[in-house]
Amino acid sequence: MTTDQPQSDGAPSETYSEFETRVKRIANVSNAAGILQWDQEVVMPDEGTPARAQQLSTLSSISHELLTADETGALLEELESATLSDEQAAVVREVRRRYDRETSVPQELVEEISETTANAHPKWKQAKENDDFEAFAPTLEKLVELKREYATHIDPDADPYEVLFSDYEPYIDLETAEGVLERLRDELVPLIDAIGDSDAALETDAFAGTFEDDDQEALARDVLDSLGYNWNRGRLDTAPHPFSSGTQFDARVTTRFEEDDLLGSITSTIHEFGHANYTLGLPDEGYGTPLGEARDLSVHESQSRLWENHIGRSRPFWEQFLPVARERFPSLEGVTPEAAYEAANQVHDDNLIRVEADELTYHLHIVIRFEIERDLISGDLAVEDVPEVWNDKYEEYLGVRPETDAEGCLQDIHWSHGSFGYFPTYSLGSVLAAQLYAAAEADLGDLDSDIREGNLDDLNGWLREQIHQHGKQYTTQALIERATGEELTADHFLEYVETKYGELYDLEA
Repeated sequence: MTTDQPQSDGAPSETYSEFETRVKRIANVSNAAGILQWDQEVVMPDEGTPARAQQLSTLSSISHELLTADETGALLEELESATLSDEQAAVVREVRRRYDRETSVPQELVEEISETTANAHPKWKQAKENDDFEAFAPTLEKLVELKREYATHIDPDADPYEVLFSDYEPYIDLETAEGVLERLRDELVPLIDAIGDSDAALETDAFAGTFEDDDQEALARDVLDSLGYNWNRGRLDTAPHPFSSGTQFDARVTTRFEEDDLLGSITSTIHEFGHANYTLGLPDEGYGTPLGEARDLSVHESQSRLWENHIGRSRPFWEQFLPVARERFPSLEGVTPEAAYEAANQVHDDNLIRVEADELTYHLHIVIRFEIERDLISGDLAVEDVPEVWNDKYEEYLGVRPETDAEGCLQDIHWSHGSFGYFPTYSLGSVLAAQLYAAAEADLGDLDSDIREGNLDDLNGWLREQIHQHGKQYTTQALIERATGEELTADHFLEYVETKYGELYDLEA
């Protein structure tokens, strides 16, 4: 991959070089902020927040000023009328999109949103601790109003929620996303009901016991070794809420350990590996430009879900990895691979908490949030009515009703950040993961034997070739079509879960 050689001698190479230098400066400032954010989550002293907030604010301002400067706009205009290579044109397209959005919103509104979200987090946290939605409601109402205004500045003729959704997934239209979510709702609800009525008795206590943190960390490193994590460009740490971050030269994984939840630490580590593995697969030569950045949230989530669910929750994986786990934890000696597989895939139809949900019910948690925030932004739902509507939807879709707002509409941090439109990308990622896995099997053959033997090189190579190496060269739908031969579809995900859980729970075909 090259970014400095246009297809035609007529292309303004000096102009593009100047433009690329500016783009890389913006990226380097953002990446530096990312390291500071990682440090804040992982190792920063408790009282370091005041200085860190100023540091991050300064870097954010520098990045914004570089992007929205008149010089950036002038370079974009000149390059858009020039003859460029496909890769150069992709860089210009991606920067143009960011430039237009950031210059459309008045700085005063940007600052007001920033200030409101900064104050919203402690208010949300306290409201959750006190189970007091009314205390958070005025702040939520203010955030809804501000984000509506933000969306109107970007595109006054568009559905405001679609504008907000496109902050996180710019190249999948809302109609497509909504269609996928509606199909998941309509087909998963009866499947989960059937599982609830099943007499199948899964082995659910395979990982019962107490497991020391140090031993869990050693096993997490074993997991990462087995998956092929590049330790020369990464590291493992712990964080209250696991995440991965970085660049193709430094992609870090965090996980968490709870003494009574060994399985949770394993699946969390595999999930974050999927994110980091995508980042590490981005082309080195694209660093600092969109060609060296992950496509968007749905594609990123597809990589974590593919590794967590299609690999880490598969029967062949436990046939291969359980002996490794037994070496760290002799108490697992009596656990069979089948018992481990069943424990990793049990369905909890009475669970109220999204982050603790299983592979099936998780998507109904997402659908509920999507439907509520869409109606909030449109004005069809008043903030004061959120708890009741939330509880009604949980009862309708999952057959359970939250007894408190803390375990209901206050459980997630996203709305306190003003992140309306984020939730759908989680389910879109799972849907895409199944589509990619099916395409990989079509190209490579049945992957079960490779997983059973601990040989994941072919699968990882396929992902590198089809997804990782392209960065943001293609739009999301174009990338999906190149890799799978079809647009985003829920077909493969639904076939996957119906087959898998039909077998596990002895459901009639």
